[in-house]
Amino acid sequence: MSGFGVGNGMSGGTARPFMHPLCGADLATLTRVLCANGGVAPGALPRVVVALLVASARLPATLAERAWVAARLRSAGDMPPPVFIVGHWRSGTTHLFNILSRRGFSYVSPLAAGLPWDFLGVAAALGPVLERMLPKERFIDGIPVNPDSPQEDEIPLANMSPVSFYHGIYFPRAFAANFDRGVFFDSCTEDEIRRWAETFAYFSRKVWLAGGRRRLLVKNPVYTARIRAIREIWPDAKFVHCVRNPFEVFFSMRNFYDRLLPAFALQPHDALSVDRIVLDGYRRIMDRFIDERSEIPDGNFFELRYERLSERPMEEVAALYETLGLDGFADAEPDFRAYLDGVRDYRRNRYDYPEEDLAAVQAAWGRYIERWGYARPGG
Repeated sequence: MSGFGVGNGMSGGTARPFMHPLCGADLATLTRVLCANGGVAPGALPRVVVALLVASARLPATLAERAWVAARLRSAGDMPPPVFIVGHWRSGTTHLFNILSRRGFSYVSPLAAGLPWDFLGVAAALGPVLERMLPKERFIDGIPVNPDSPQEDEIPLANMSPVSFYHGIYFPRAFAANFDRGVFFDSCTEDEIRRWAETFAYFSRKVWLAGGRRRLLVKNPVYTARIRAIREIWPDAKFVHCVRNPFEVFFSMRNFYDRLLPAFALQPHDALSVDRIVLDGYRRIMDRFIDERSEIPDGNFFELRYERLSERPMEEVAALYETLGLDGFADAEPDFRAYLDGVRDYRRNRYDYPEEDLAAVQAAWGRYIERWGYARPGG
């Protein structure tokens, strides 16, 4: 999770940035999501007021950048099909993203994630100031955040569109509706889906342009359930699917929500059943992925196990490059190794595994555990 701001308090052990991620939204999107999701808690009003003021102040620069980018894109030529890293949250997608982004790809920077409409103009001019406002590490797992750290594109898209999973985090009273719309397009009209696709393609091409027109590398767990929608835009897109022991995913997802909701929710979230959200969401996402994965040509798909990536990262990355027909592995290898050396001492979160929780995961996700050949932790 990226976003500009410094912690001004603690809630549930998580720093709450005063500058909410919605500070990067355009005024129309911000107004729409505020009106559509039932208002905000009184304690969140200062953050919302700041977001509205920031969006209003940026409006002239935002409009100017949109016009300038549109002109640049008209003469930029065709963008190569991106490489998408997919997989359920907490399945190793970030680790792979951090490795691959070291060389040869365009990707979403923290500035682009925080200010997607403005990162080539006013944000670039204020870059040093904004970079000092970055959190030092990710809220979820303590991975360091630097000015060049690659970011997933769901957060910027939530600042550009009312259709996003993150609006469920921001407005938990409407969590289910935002999750279903933001992941599966449930209840979205054809016009809403078309607008989302246009926004997604525009932002992707803008990041590609900013990255020197190198092939775009995208990481977003939401796209695990959106293979078909992505291929409607880029039929020859390439996909890397990260899979991890579902038991580990479940316990890590508890931590995911326990940290993000206190930090970014603008409404009370005590009524949410995190376990039910995780169990049901994983099942729907995996079923959609399994159904749509068969449509991807073999040369455009690579499946990677998180455990193998942790144990032998260079062998797995080399196999990925070969399977997907990507050039440049030999040139990139020293950069990959340098990054891996730098995170060698990183320690993953550790969890207890109560029997009743293991049994619940086994009952809900047994077919996926069997599909990928996993066992209970310690088994």
